[in-house]
Amino acid sequence: MRLDKYLKVSRLIKRRTVAKDVCNGDKVSVNHRVVKPSAQVAPDDIITIDMKNRILEVKVLATPAAARAEQAETLYEVLVDKVKDIN
Repeated sequence: MRLDKYLKVSRLIKRRTVAKDVCNGDKVSVNHRVVKPSAQVAPDDIITIDMKNRILEVKVLATPAAARAEQAETLYEVLVDKVKDIN
């Protein structure tokens, strides 16, 4: 599955266009390599998202084409969720 679609389906990012923008801004890496929105993700991949005020790292558990909102959290496992030190 494409990275931008996975970020949307898993609800890590609300909209696919926002996911594309974040990926194009070199803020997302898969398995510790900065990637484009079209990069493929599969189970056991590690996705790291560098947000404005925090770092989120998740392990992909499943890549379904669609998922209900209540199923979204079952698609990944949070490995790191830390607030950035802005100072």
